[in-house]
Amino acid sequence: MVLPMSRATRLVPELPLLRRGRQQVAAADDDSEPAVPAHFLCPISLELMKDPVTAPTGITYDRDSLEGWLAQGRGTCPVTGAPVRLGDLVPNHATRRMIQDWCVANQAERVPTPKVPVADADAAEVLAAVSAAARRGDAAACGAVAAKARALGKESDRNRRSLAAAGAARRLSSAFRDLAGEPVEGAAVSGALGKILAALTVFFPLDEDSRRCIASPASLKTLVSVLSHGDLAARASAAVVLRELASSADRPTIDAISRTPGACAALLGLVRDPVSPQATKATLVTAYYLVSGSDRAAARFAELGAAHVVAELLVDADKGTSEKALAVLDGVLCADAGLQSARAHALVVPVLVKKMFRVSDMATEFAVSALWRLCRGADAGAGACRADALLVGAFQKLLLLLQVGCGGLTKDRASELLKLLNGSRGSVECIETADFKGLKRPF
Repeated sequence: MVLPMSRATRLVPELPLLRRGRQQVAAADDDSEPAVPAHFLCPISLELMKDPVTAPTGITYDRDSLEGWLAQGRGTCPVTGAPVRLGDLVPNHATRRMIQDWCVANQAERVPTPKVPVADADAAEVLAAVSAAARRGDAAACGAVAAKARALGKESDRNRRSLAAAGAARRLSSAFRDLAGEPVEGAAVSGALGKILAALTVFFPLDEDSRRCIASPASLKTLVSVLSHGDLAARASAAVVLRELASSADRPTIDAISRTPGACAALLGLVRDPVSPQATKATLVTAYYLVSGSDRAAARFAELGAAHVVAELLVDADKGTSEKALAVLDGVLCADAGLQSARAHALVVPVLVKKMFRVSDMATEFAVSALWRLCRGADAGAGACRADALLVGAFQKLLLLLQVGCGGLTKDRASELLKLLNGSRGSVECIETADFKGLKRPF
């Protein structure tokens, strides 16, 4: 049979495409992953179950998926609609072993054997042991049980929720208060207090009762001692707990921390000799709340040389650390001692100008505010700061900031700074036409 010419010419170019399509389908079949059996998939997530549990309705789910379902306020089985409680879930070990065997046979990533979640009764027992050891004054036992509570809480969200519901934060805070009278210099007591603080960080945010325990005068004094004399892990945990207290924005708490002997010195020491990035950032946040909410704290930080320490920290700091350090420096400059100390340090003005436009809008706002505090005034120190600012290019950056746009207070301070710097330009040779390449014609 001879095909008409028009039909034959249509089929000829299609033959290679058909062959190529068959080859691609065959290759896809060879490279495709094995199909997961339907009874290995969670009915909620439709993914391979890692920790299968069976509800009273007889339906098996992945534990994380079903607990997330119940945590949203749904108290029913997703498939049958029958009532289901979290305590009714039973681990399905047979299905888990079948899933693990299937993964091995099909060279898939093996599902690890999940750890059994802590029961509510066990959580209450662990926390009761913490309280009992603290009341006896047995620091070693209390620290060991607190470390166990921390390990359980970090294993899974389910464990953390169970311990939190049993009052973990209140029990740990009370235990810390009970042991607060012991000398921190001892290795056993220092280690136990560090373990309690480390466990407490797992159960943030703290409720009112827990804050009240940690914010008591005896607890704050011990917390500052741990911050100064504890080991590295204990000092980091103490910094995080202090940040949690200070971030409450509660004026009595801020005043209590600022009145604690050695608190400002301990915080500044942790910035000067950091133990971890997390601890440094937590310390800066605490310092910011203190200098913002307490004139006493701002003056004390200034007397301790906070301007020098923060300026040196800012040289190679990352974004988060730079924002927090600039906020602290701006607060310290509100005190006369901080202003005089910063003006006497040759690094402060250059590092403030350097951080403009290099970090974030927030960092730029704090840098402009700090530079404005340094440059205003008719004394010799302010004049020296204005000269230094001109030498490092502050005039150009401020012009660019106004052109790009900024907030109300920052705009006012940048405009005032430009007027101050403009009055000092005659005595400083610093402006070149090449410096204005980034500016538009009107400027």
